[in-house]
Amino acid sequence: MHKSWASSEAIRKSMQGNHGRDTKPELAVRRLVHAAGLRYRVNARPEKDLRRTADLLFTRARTAVFIDGCYWHGCPKHSTTPATNKDYWEAKLLRNRSRDIETTAVLEERGWLVLRFWEHENPVAVADRVVGSVRSRRSGIG
Repeated sequence: MHKSWASSEAIRKSMQGNHGRDTKPELAVRRLVHAAGLRYRVNARPEKDLRRTADLLFTRARTAVFIDGCYWHGCPKHSTTPATNKDYWEAKLLRNRSRDIETTAVLEERGWLVLRFWEHENPVAVADRVVGSVRSRRSGIG
């Protein structure tokens, strides 16, 4: 029988309840950006050949926004070391961080502006930066 990545049934159910998209921080930022008059794609691939999706995507402004979860992406303030199945989770989280770095590098090489934020950041500040960056790129300033 295959050993589960979860140390218990309760942990497995809890982890399965985590959302890959439409998280509270994403929704808060999306509402503010939308209220500012900007339109965007949600959970979309910036490049067809790249199997990565941005949380908010502004195709004409070539801007990809990622709102990274503190646990899953290794926030320096809030990430924690798993107590059980430590080897599995450390390797998984390291792969996530490596993929984030690679994604940013590939998109920037292809002319995209990549904006990354942590889930704990103030949604108003995040939305202000997104709106300013997108408007700047659309007007040819950035």
